[in-house]
Amino acid sequence: MDSYLRSMLSASRAKKRLITLFIDSLFIISAFWLALIVRLDSFEPLVYSYNWLLLSLVLPISLFSFINLGLYRAVLRYVGAHAVGAIVTGTVISTVTLVILAFFLQISIPRTMPLIYAWLVILSVGGSRIMVRAMVGRLASVNKLPVVIYGAGDAGRQLATALGAGPDYYVTAFIDDDTYKHNSIILGIPVVAFESLYRLIDAGRVKKILLALPSASRARRKEVLAKLEKLPVEVLTIPGMAAVVEGKANLDEIKDVEIEDLLGRDSVSPKSELMTANIKDKCVMVTGAGGSIGSELCRQIVDNQPSKLVLFELSEFALYSIEKELSETIRKKGLDIEIIPIVGSVQRINRTETCMKAFAVETVYHAAAYKHVPLVEHNVVEGVRNNVFGTYYAAKAAINSGVKTFVLISTDKAVRPTNVMGATKRMAELVLQGLAKGQNTTRFCMVRFGNVLGSSGSVVPLFRKQIKQGGPITLTHPEITRFFMTIPEAAQLVIQAGAMGKGGDVFVLDMGESVKIKDLAVKMVHLSGLEVKSETNPHGDIEIKCTGLRPGEKLYEELLIGENVEQTTHERIMTANEVMLPLKELEGILESLDKACHDFDHEVIRQLLLKAPTGFNPTDGICDLVWNARQNAEPQLENKVVNLK
Repeated sequence: MDSYLRSMLSASRAKKRLITLFIDSLFIISAFWLALIVRLDSFEPLVYSYNWLLLSLVLPISLFSFINLGLYRAVLRYVGAHAVGAIVTGTVISTVTLVILAFFLQISIPRTMPLIYAWLVILSVGGSRIMVRAMVGRLASVNKLPVVIYGAGDAGRQLATALGAGPDYYVTAFIDDDTYKHNSIILGIPVVAFESLYRLIDAGRVKKILLALPSASRARRKEVLAKLEKLPVEVLTIPGMAAVVEGKANLDEIKDVEIEDLLGRDSVSPKSELMTANIKDKCVMVTGAGGSIGSELCRQIVDNQPSKLVLFELSEFALYSIEKELSETIRKKGLDIEIIPIVGSVQRINRTETCMKAFAVETVYHAAAYKHVPLVEHNVVEGVRNNVFGTYYAAKAAINSGVKTFVLISTDKAVRPTNVMGATKRMAELVLQGLAKGQNTTRFCMVRFGNVLGSSGSVVPLFRKQIKQGGPITLTHPEITRFFMTIPEAAQLVIQAGAMGKGGDVFVLDMGESVKIKDLAVKMVHLSGLEVKSETNPHGDIEIKCTGLRPGEKLYEELLIGENVEQTTHERIMTANEVMLPLKELEGILESLDKACHDFDHEVIRQLLLKAPTGFNPTDGICDLVWNARQNAEPQLENKVVNLK
């Protein structure tokens, strides 16, 4: 039967229409004779020629009506309301034709015979199509993956319709927490309670669970995921409703569960007056415009309509990518914003200052920095040059150019740093605090926050890749914790904090609760439908290996140096009053640091970072790769000289 149906479905459209027309002819003929036989309870009507005459006239008119109503243009596997309407209308026309012809030809038929005929035509012509649709659906589902949709709302129904037409999945059930929907049927799919999932999984009728709750809060999604995490099936999700409405995604795009949903923290709507204060109709400059935070800042800035946006970036490819993306966005939205891509390094004060003056920059967001802890540990001089002197030169250029607002993107690693990267970012904060007190031209402030999800070097994409490769997941320490925030939320809060600054402010973003990285890895494994391999579960799928803390890495991060913190008018932004360094003393340290970097004297660099009020407490020795190589090479060189003598 299946092979016959497959051959029918693979036939040409014209051939399928002829076959359907022939079968419908048989249905109409059968309905005509059955109506007479059933009504008269006799086969005698078959012998009367006038009944055959009546049928020979009714049949072509009926088929002609069905053809004109578009019944044969409908694809059988997608029979819907239009086809049903065509069948009913065509049947009415056929029945009325039967009655009129019988009257004018003076052919005697029982009064109830046309009603029986109509019902038989509807049941046979319509029922056959429903049967074919069901058989095609069953045939199509053979090679499809069985899935369950969590959420029987509008999004769930649209997703089920889309999946039904696709080649990959078929929906076995809806799961919904609304008890009023339980035991009901939607689109031919049963709606069941969460507890029924265990039975469906045991029966092999669920391979994946698709989360269709695009409008639910993150807290609600976290609650649902906590329940689904315990099940031995992969959990996927569809985009949020905001992304669908903005045209950034389609509702039927299935993807991995967002880590934001696991954290369960909803972002706060930005305050428009703070978002536009330093941006709208102004010339804005972003340093490090092609980085993770820098590029998102640029997107948010464009949404708030500056007159010009200067993209200052050292990486040619990163600059090309963000400039192309922003130009396309501006074109689509019909905005009047000039995008100015500038290749340059913040370590060159002349280049930076010239650009600021040339375009009359009013607001600067300084995101240019080296931020990967191990890399800065291995490249100390460049870390100091870029993070400390890059900030100092950019800030001095801003003062000389008459920039009104300068916002530094800082990090939680600047608090009691155990690594060079954190110490240099704390030095950058001290630079701005010192410069803020010595002039009235530029208003300086800095915004400190933790890890952002999806940034370059983030653990989340790394864990996803390792899970897809079958493991192991590499973790530096089982107890390591971090604060997390989404890149868009961090960028929005940076812009709003910058608008609140009065001069020398240190703003701290509320990052919520810190997250244990191992717990995050375990959740990601479980939501992939896999199990963690361990001593207690040796037959698990993914092993989690601890490789040891990297140079300068801390077990946990902090956002505040002291306890002196105040709440601002924004619920997610706090301001901290912390140790400052007088400008004269600061410039003395910078002069010594500059010389030490030039001389490649790492011991002096470390001493200067320890001397400054950064709270630097290194956990490792000097890890610079070049310095260590030179240290190892010098004894060997001395031995060679001795041997030559």
